[in-house]
Amino acid sequence: MIASARRARKGPRRSPDLPRAVIDIGSNTVRLVIYGGPSRAPVTLWNEKVAARLGRDLADTGDIPGAAMDEALAALARYAVIIGDLGIAEVEAVATAAARDAGNGAEFLARAGALGLGIALLSGEEEARASAWGAIGAFPGARGTVVDLGGGSLELTEIRDGGCFGATSLRLGTLRLPALRAKANFAKKIRKTLKEAGWGDPRPVPFYMVGGTWRAFASYAMREYDYPLTDPHGFELAAAEAERLAHKLLRSVPDKLAAIRGISAMRADKLPDAAALLLAMMDAMQPERLVFSSWGLREGLHFQRLDPLEQAKDPLLAGVAAFASERAASVTDAALLAGWSAAVAGRGHARSERLRLAAAQLAIALHRVEPNLRAAHAVEWALDKRWIDCNARERAALAAILLGGLGITAMPTRVERLAPAELLSEATSWGLAYRLAQRLGATARSALSASTLTIDGNRLVLAIAPDHAALAVNPVVRDLDALAQRLGLEPRIELAEAETGAR
Repeated sequence: MIASARRARKGPRRSPDLPRAVIDIGSNTVRLVIYGGPSRAPVTLWNEKVAARLGRDLADTGDIPGAAMDEALAALARYAVIIGDLGIAEVEAVATAAARDAGNGAEFLARAGALGLGIALLSGEEEARASAWGAIGAFPGARGTVVDLGGGSLELTEIRDGGCFGATSLRLGTLRLPALRAKANFAKKIRKTLKEAGWGDPRPVPFYMVGGTWRAFASYAMREYDYPLTDPHGFELAAAEAERLAHKLLRSVPDKLAAIRGISAMRADKLPDAAALLLAMMDAMQPERLVFSSWGLREGLHFQRLDPLEQAKDPLLAGVAAFASERAASVTDAALLAGWSAAVAGRGHARSERLRLAAAQLAIALHRVEPNLRAAHAVEWALDKRWIDCNARERAALAAILLGGLGITAMPTRVERLAPAELLSEATSWGLAYRLAQRLGATARSALSASTLTIDGNRLVLAIAPDHAALAVNPVVRDLDALAQRLGLEPRIELAEAETGAR
């Protein structure tokens, strides 16, 4: 065990929207991730790892193997060159359980430090808190237990009210589990360890699952259910289903698991052990459900350095704004589009309003794409791109809005499986309203400023200022008719009063 000063998780607030890098020296892998894009919804520009498995002998010899150390150092030397060549000024390099617990961890850190990367050795509690901050950033308002499973350790942290509490690190990483399972009473030992650490009682809140092995578990479950989405981030499992799948994984063959998309050979080998650990944990802690997160330690290191105002931003809107602005779709135009069509939205709650705004900006961006590609992009952008704080139902609604904006009202099966028909129908109406708004003046702002869309009794009324009356012919009439028919209303076009004219 290394006795060294622990670096406090403090430091200068980071500058928004500048490229930054994180080097994560874990017990299984040594990874470099370079982030770009908005601070609140960072985009991965580069991600590479070396499976050095620094912690593979911790349970036996207590040391980092020489070959593993050399492989990790070679990777770190490469990362140092890449960072220098790209001119990235903001770099955070951290080491976790293997370097923390190994007898020769100090030697490894000294050799790694000679590369000029400024590596910080995290305590178990710091590692747990960083992972928890990653979950907090990914799931605003979340309340539950963050369960971060790495190669050398298992971290447990309670999150609630935008903060993390009771951060705990246990020597129950995937590289240690085989030796524990080889002995009798594995589940009993896990429950005892949890009890002694203060985590042995029922906690009927969600488990937020962090780490590559848990993501592999999610990929297994998604394959089992032929799940319509491709990204495990945000995937949820009821507790009973998680237990059923964990029991099934206990009897699984790693080679067959590795054939499943999203499960590497390394993770496939660890899944049965992780399943045994999960069953013991669920028996002791009784979670409400499992929520899988692709944000963890690396994202948490980034998120906890953000200014409070930046942390408070909506990650979905931040991510959509960055993505769509590259396609000449501004937030201003999106707000105008969403506001113009508000009558069709009815009394939407806060999450539906943010969804309509996000969809409005994507709908504008979609019209910057070649026409023959738009329908495919509508579904891919909604369902397959990683949006933070956007659940499966909301993704389906996004797809319905974007398809409706193209005049498509029949939903693909993938979309229909993710949300109730009533929600998809409503979202399609929003999309048809966006289509009408964009059609009205070929997406010009002045056309929307010179018109209004309202519901008056059983009529859907498009009022247009006299100086823009020439716009109210086919195909605008056809789009208004289509929207009115879907809403069960009578379409009507009127010349606006003088004060309703262009502003």
